[in-house]
Amino acid sequence: MRIEILGTRGEIDETTPYHSRHSGLLIDDALLVDCGEREFLDRAPKAVLVTHLHPDHAYFVRAGAERPPAGLPIYAPESYKDYGLRVLERPETIAGFDVQPVPSHHSLKVRSQAYVIARGRAKILYTGDMVWINKEFHHFLENLDLVVTEASYFRRGGLVIRDKETGQIYGHTGVPDLVRVFREFSRRIVLVHFGGWFYKDVGRARAALRELGRANGVRIEAGRDGQEIVL
Repeated sequence: MRIEILGTRGEIDETTPYHSRHSGLLIDDALLVDCGEREFLDRAPKAVLVTHLHPDHAYFVRAGAERPPAGLPIYAPESYKDYGLRVLERPETIAGFDVQPVPSHHSLKVRSQAYVIARGRAKILYTGDMVWINKEFHHFLENLDLVVTEASYFRRGGLVIRDKETGQIYGHTGVPDLVRVFREFSRRIVLVHFGGWFYKDVGRARAALRELGRANGVRIEAGRDGQEIVL
């Protein structure tokens, strides 16, 4: 499995070389996971998975954005307008990959889900933005070769809010909390979707992530635009 990270910037104004494009991951030149930039479709993927319908993960929901091309299979947790998105709720073979959707918590207004993606002996998890994955779904996460998850906030606890009326939580979990969960399922974690904290001093941020990995007995990397990973 060959993975190319296409974008690592969250929905923020800050930008720097190698961290300027919004979320996207291309696997074996065939499966695009999240599509935060229209240009990602120029790579001619066979199918697209979208974790949730926020514009830095699904460019086409941004006001004035171009529609995705007709005929391209796009899978998401929910439909959008008349765009023909396919709602993925059960495991399915997509573009030659075994894909297991994993429900997650992130937003009050849109549904979200992570994806376990497997091909041959390689198996990865891509989360998109998240607060939590319920323990009832943790069995899907066993024996992962790689976790690709978000890094909106480095501080413990991140920014998690509870809605006063419904009690539903939403927002972004902090990187230390994500590591504490995913270290049980994989020895390698690659972070993407960086928030403003990362751009203040990229070198220091990378070093802090490596140290966090050592403290937790896992390898943690700051992903970058254009990075390739071979499993």
